[in-house]
Amino acid sequence: MNSLILRTATPFLVGLTVLFSIYVLLRGHNEPGGGFIGGLIGASAFATYIISEGTNAIRRALIVPPIAIAGIGLFLAGLSGVASILFGDAFMTGQWWFPDFKPDLKYLSTVVLFDIGVYMVVVGAIVSIILGLEESGQ
Repeated sequence: MNSLILRTATPFLVGLTVLFSIYVLLRGHNEPGGGFIGGLIGASAFATYIISEGTNAIRRALIVPPIAIAGIGLFLAGLSGVASILFGDAFMTGQWWFPDFKPDLKYLSTVVLFDIGVYMVVVGAIVSIILGLEESGQ
């Protein structure tokens, strides 16, 4: 698309959308949101960038291929389930740690790791699909 307004506004919109998607991701285990909806919002940011700049620009902007992002996310989601087995609980049972090294960090959990994995799977898969459709001319 050759719109000056869209090309000018896209960097700001993409940045704000990605920040909002991370906010939705991180608040998701306590309030509405989480990895899936945060990933959808993040993928919409990349879709906006693809519409504005094209597929070559997004491939240059991403450090790793989108399908690799999905694979890493799937690994993290699976790893969060294996952590519970190491502590003697059933697979995918949430584990929480309460570190003393940072006072404003309330807890670390496998739930957050699972949400981050789901976020990466959704973003990687949807961006791969969009790139495939865009490059095939559909």
